Amino acid sequence: MPAYLPGASAAQNEANPSQGQFVCFDALSGPKGSPFDKGVGTGALSTGIGVGANHVINVCAGTSPATAAQAIKNAGFTDDAGEGSGADSTKVYIGGGKSGANVNGIAPAVPYVAGFAICGAGNGGSRDGGAGPAFTGFTGKMVTATGAVANGAAIEAGFVNRSGVAMVATDSAFGSAIAANAAPA
Repeated sequence: MPAYLPGASAAQNEANPSQGQFVCFDALSGPKGSPFDKGVGTGALSTGIGVGANHVINVCAGTSPATAAQAIKNAGFTDDAGEGSGADSTKVYIGGGKSGANVNGIAPAVPYVAGFAICGAGNGGSRDGGAGPAFTGFTGKMVTATGAVANGAAIEAGFVNRSGVAMVATDSAFGSAIAANAAPA
């Protein structure tokens, strides 16, 4: 089922919502028309395993050394983390997310190699990034501001602020990609 965004009306959710708080969802079932989209509903939302654009990490008084990279590490993340996080989907899905044909009781794992990252929408970011039937979404990546960044503005090249708050230099957040991810394969 495609991801429904809290704060979007039923009509907006039926189309391509971008309203309300930013939420994370699975690239294989969150975008409308994605491989596991089985109809309309509230499925496909994901915790993103602690990942989300709603939290801004900043260099505070307790950060030693006082760098954005250390603040990110202290928060339990890695700079540039996200957006695929590996050559295939084995880090995202148990066994890679799909299996080959069952032969003599064995169905080997066949991981996805494209389009499998956690996506997100809200705070102005659209849920669907492509034309059907293979809709795609917008992935995230840990990025750091070099100056003031309003919500919806670029934090780093290719990634925008969807945190809902203005950021200042050395603040970091999971920026939302401006280009849609590849179709899951």
